[in-house]
Amino acid sequence: MTEPITVLLADDQALLRSAFKVLVDSEPDLRVVAEAADGAQAVELARLHVPDVVLMDIRMPGTDGLAATREICSDPALAAVRVVMLTTFEVDEYVVQALRAGASGFLGKGAEPEDLLGAIRIAAAGEALLSPAATKGLIATFLAQGTGGQARPGPGAVRLDGLTGREREVLVHVAGGLSNDEIGERLSVSPLTVKTHVNRAMAKLGARDRAQLVVIAYESGLVRPRTE
Repeated sequence: MTEPITVLLADDQALLRSAFKVLVDSEPDLRVVAEAADGAQAVELARLHVPDVVLMDIRMPGTDGLAATREICSDPALAAVRVVMLTTFEVDEYVVQALRAGASGFLGKGAEPEDLLGAIRIAAAGEALLSPAATKGLIATFLAQGTGGQARPGPGAVRLDGLTGREREVLVHVAGGLSNDEIGERLSVSPLTVKTHVNRAMAKLGARDRAQLVVIAYESGLVRPRTE
C-alpha cells in the first residue's frame, strides 16, 4: 500500500486548522502529521517531521508565513518539502515574494474542499499550482506589480544562457501553465520527453519545482506579463 502524503498545517487560527485537519484526514491518501500556530513553529515541525506538503498561512503573528517559507525552502534537509501558501486571494505583494522564496503555489482560504485536497496532491507531485486561468492571471499581475510593470533582469536572465533552445521553448509553455501532456501536443513530442526537458531546466536554473520555473521565466523577461 502506498504511503499517504504527509501534511503540516500552519495557521494561527485554531478553528481553521481543526477544519483543515478533519478534511485532510478524511482522505485515505492524506495525513496531517503536525499543526503549527506560527511560522517559527512551522519551521521547527517541518524539520522534525519532514512532511511532503506544508499548508502555510501568509499572515501569522511573530514569524510570518513568508519568513517561514524562505527558511524551509532554503534548508537542504527539507529540499523535498513543498509549501502551499494560504491566502485570502486579495492582490497581495506577499504572494509573489512567497513564490520567489520557494513556495510551490498558493490557494485561497475560501477554496472548495476538493480544491484544497487537490492542491496538496498537486504540490506533493512536484507540480505548480498555477494551472487554472484565474491563478495564472493573478501570478502575471503580481509579477508585473512586483517589477513596476516590466520584467527585470535578475539572476535567472544570466542562467537562461545555459538552456538549450528546446528547453527555453518548454519553459515558455510551463510559464503558460500548460501540463506536460499539453506541451507535448504543442511540440509534437511525448510527455516523457517534455518531463526530461523540464527536469533539465530545473537543474540548470536551480529551481525547486515548476512554480520556480514560472517565476524565473517572468523575471528573466523570457515571458512578459500580459496587461489587459
